[in-house]
Amino acid sequence: MPPINFIIRDALETDIAPCLALDASYQTENVWQMSLQPLDNGWQVLFRTERLPRAIEVSYDIHQERLQYALAQHSFLVATTKDDGQLLGYTTLRYDALNQVAIVRDIVVANEMRRMGVGTRLLSVAKRWAQEQNAAFFLTETQTKNYPAIQFCQRQGLSFCGFNDKTFSNHEIAVYFGQVLR
Repeated sequence: MPPINFIIRDALETDIAPCLALDASYQTENVWQMSLQPLDNGWQVLFRTERLPRAIEVSYDIHQERLQYALAQHSFLVATTKDDGQLLGYTTLRYDALNQVAIVRDIVVANEMRRMGVGTRLLSVAKRWAQEQNAAFFLTETQTKNYPAIQFCQRQGLSFCGFNDKTFSNHEIAVYFGQVLR
C-alpha cells in the first residue's frame, strides 16, 4: 500500500462526531498481569506479559465529554488525509501545569489505518505540544489489557513509569509510559 499523505491539526467542533464514529476496538492475545505481594518491609509489584487462551476483541470507549473538554482546552489533535480531509485518528492530551506533566489520554487510529505511521506521528506531534506547554515530563496512559498500546509505547522509546488502579471508571488498571523532556 502506498504511503498515506496526511496532516495533523488542531481539532474543530465538527471533528467530534467523526471521532466518535471511529472503531477504536482492538484485538489482543496478551495482557499485562499485575500481582501485588506484601513483603516484611514493603510491597512488591510485578507486571508480566500473560498470553491469553485465545485472542479477544476489546472495545475502547470514546467519551464525547473528554473530546469536548480537550477541544475547549486546545489539547485535541486530529490526523486527516491531505486530499479529502478523511479522519484517520486523533489524540487527546492534558497538561498539569503545577507538576509540568503532559499526559496523552487517548491515541485512536482508524482500524484500517493502523501500522501506517499515523499513531507514531500523532505521538510525535503530541510530544511537541507538550514541549510548547513547557512540560518537563511526557506520559501516556493505557490499560493493562491494551497490549498493542503497551508495545506501541515501548517501540516509541517510552519507559514504564507507574500505574494507578483508580484511573478508569471501569476499574481497569492504568499503566503509564513516559520520558523526560528537559
